[in-house]
Amino acid sequence: MSDFSLRRVQIIYTLSLITAGIALLVAIIAYFLNVPDLIYFHFFTISIFLIAALIAKKGKLRAPRFIYFFTLNIAIVVTASYVGKYGGVEFMLMYALALPYMIFSFKSETHYMFSFSLLSILLWVMLYITDFNLITNSKLDILIAKDVVYPISIVTTLSLVTFQLFYFSYLNSIHSTTVHIKKDEAIDASNAKSQFLSTMSHEIRTPLNAVIGLSHILADNTPREDQKENINALNYSGKILLNLLNNVLDFSKMQSKEIELDNIPTDLSLAVKQIKKIHEVNCIKKGISMHLEIDEDIPIVNLDIVRFNQVLNNLVSNAIKFTNKGSVHLIIKKKKESNGFVEIYTEVADTGIGIPEDKQKTIWDAFTQASNSTNRLYGGTGLGLPIVKSIIKAMKSDVFIESEVGKGSKFYFTISLKTTSEKEIETISEKKEYKFKGKKILIVEDNLINSMVAKQILTKAGLKVSEVQDGLAAVKAVKKSNFDLVIMDIQMPIMDGYTATSEIRKFNKDIPVIALSASVFMEVKDRIEACGMDGFIFKPFNPDDLLFEIDKALETNRNQN
Repeated sequence: MSDFSLRRVQIIYTLSLITAGIALLVAIIAYFLNVPDLIYFHFFTISIFLIAALIAKKGKLRAPRFIYFFTLNIAIVVTASYVGKYGGVEFMLMYALALPYMIFSFKSETHYMFSFSLLSILLWVMLYITDFNLITNSKLDILIAKDVVYPISIVTTLSLVTFQLFYFSYLNSIHSTTVHIKKDEAIDASNAKSQFLSTMSHEIRTPLNAVIGLSHILADNTPREDQKENINALNYSGKILLNLLNNVLDFSKMQSKEIELDNIPTDLSLAVKQIKKIHEVNCIKKGISMHLEIDEDIPIVNLDIVRFNQVLNNLVSNAIKFTNKGSVHLIIKKKKESNGFVEIYTEVADTGIGIPEDKQKTIWDAFTQASNSTNRLYGGTGLGLPIVKSIIKAMKSDVFIESEVGKGSKFYFTISLKTTSEKEIETISEKKEYKFKGKKILIVEDNLINSMVAKQILTKAGLKVSEVQDGLAAVKAVKKSNFDLVIMDIQMPIMDGYTATSEIRKFNKDIPVIALSASVFMEVKDRIEACGMDGFIFKPFNPDDLLFEIDKALETNRNQN
């Protein structure tokens, strides 16, 4: 058996054990919810998953994969049927749908890959067609399904998907050293990763958009003092999960050298102060101090502030993580300015544990840390520094390290940035005051929670909002009523956003249509432009970004007419 097949055997063995553990958890929950049929069923599935693991342990590949996929899909459907549509158990079919791209070969097992993905889709469709009565008409109480089962379903789905992302990326990295010998296997891994990351990026960002959006809404609705801490924690956790997802996706882009910068006029002093505000709480908890030193005479510069903040967040987070006493310093200085460009020196220094000299080169490798005990004691994915180096290289510079064990570390780099005028950034700031009164917006979004979040944000901004759940309904709504703008999700049932926009353009050339999607913009850019859309909003979106894009589209439409 080839090493690549052995790798797949190890994956199916690990997945079988993990899924058996999840089935045990579901059986326990079913016991407390007094659903005896589910208890017996999941104890049966536990035995099936363990049998699959045992067969895989013996080096067999085909049988355990078939057993695992059939059992997994049936287990999800049976549980969803007992819980009902308010429990969200069917979302786990997203995990089952993407899994074949990890387990089967693109070269020789394409038919198995698509067959098992199609199985998950068909079962999902059958659940909705039968109103979740596919297996049984008996259902949990709706309140229990909403308040107890739904949060567990979402957390479990996100955990499984995150496990898929990291486990698959890890397996790809450890085999990359022999890619020249195992060409066919490396091509399989690369294709599977691309398909997998594309699918999971969309599916994770959609519920994450609701989490971050709702936390913004709660924070704006004058919460009680005792609620503010919980709301801030919810918002922070959502952003941490988003950053984790971005790190994994950026690692994929980094390998194929696809990181692109979006430079905008930026006031560095304002942007960097937010970094200190975010991380200072962790410093206080650890009993260390954080110092920010930034030159006051740094001009307004053209910079991809999202990427720059990603670099600073990774470096500062590492510094705080590995410092138990002393301080962390973030220093930003202007070195020289001439001919419309300025050189900015950035340094993050700490008094932490330090890095041995023989490890100072390997820490830039993906999934690598200074020692085995580092991960055990401090945690982390080992992706932060490789991404830092990749971003700085995209900025046409390099990042360096000076470190001594027991005394601390210093990471530093210098980037050359184009300067811009104060007037330009003031123009952008002025757009925060929007005049939307009387404007009618149509939201086309099949996810009801995301639609609710967007509606609350837009209504609070003074917009009149209507909602539909698919592209065909959007076409009918635009024909029937006069809207000033349409926010169009891309992936929807019945008719997708691309087709709906093309249909609208047949009878209405003027109405602005803004795409709303969890897909990466560069991956959908051509189709967005081809169907006649006027802009793009990335999920999960920041409310200010959403309002800015709407205002820009409305203003452009006014100028053209």
